[in-house]
Amino acid sequence: MFADHAQSGKLLHRPRFLLLLFAAVFAAFFVVDFSQSRIAYLFAPVIGAPPAVGLHARFVVNLTLALLLCANIFGLSFLRFRVQVLVVWVELLVLSLGFFYLFDLSLAFMQRKIGFMVTQGVVTTLYLSAVSIAIASVIALIGAVAKLSSNGFAYSIATFYISIFRGLPLLVQVYLIYLGLPQLGFVIDAVPAGIVALSLCYGAYMAEIFRAGILGIPRGQWEGARALGFKFGLTMRLVILPQSIPLIIPPTGNQFIAMLKDSSLVSVLGVWEIMFLARTQGQAEFRHMEMLVMAALIYWLLSIILEAIQARIENHFRRVSN
Repeated sequence: MFADHAQSGKLLHRPRFLLLLFAAVFAAFFVVDFSQSRIAYLFAPVIGAPPAVGLHARFVVNLTLALLLCANIFGLSFLRFRVQVLVVWVELLVLSLGFFYLFDLSLAFMQRKIGFMVTQGVVTTLYLSAVSIAIASVIALIGAVAKLSSNGFAYSIATFYISIFRGLPLLVQVYLIYLGLPQLGFVIDAVPAGIVALSLCYGAYMAEIFRAGILGIPRGQWEGARALGFKFGLTMRLVILPQSIPLIIPPTGNQFIAMLKDSSLVSVLGVWEIMFLARTQGQAEFRHMEMLVMAALIYWLLSIILEAIQARIENHFRRVSN
């Protein structure tokens, strides 16, 4: 991998390649007229105030931006890989903050609401996601085993369940469960309805993940366990599942992060999670953009934390398996 990085760095030092890179970047920038947008003002400290609107202004702004980007890429090629990653992350973070700054947000309003968003919205979102992923994992394991079964009834139930819950949008499932179950005599509150919808939906997706993880174990493991007299349940618990966990963990972690964001759909039921608060708290002062930006940053931060936890879990199982 590091050899590939070294080769790409040498490629950036060739004048012909740099010229082609600049031409491609400038052409891409010229298609999108940055001189007409407020994005040009992000670079005002570097390029000065954007000139008057027109073809000349479009040429000057896009040419300057293309030069800055190519110079940045060229300068980064002299740094080590890890330093490159750190510098690019910092640059993109600064650009993102500058992009939000152009929205003319009220920082005082955001400071007043951030505490309530974290203590109420984040806690509710994490609760919904954690309970749902635990139930979904149990459903997925049962569904995966049933789909691998030679029993026609179990196989049919599993395939029908996976098909219908993967085929319907999650928002439709939320409404069907919350509004449909009372028609059958089962009155359910908003939070349990959201948990049921998330669990059933992601249980269907994760059933395929669990099935793929189980099938990833060599057949010789099954035959060896059968030779020792292990029954199916004991074989799964002691032989197959422990070996399939390293295969299941990465996609399951991705599903949990996706569920964390999809829990925002439960806001239509009035659950006080992040997205519901973002929509309602800004109505009194017409500060919707502030709340949406705050919600976006919170979701992003939660995703980064979960990605770090997932990476540590993967490294742990990788060391154990080795």
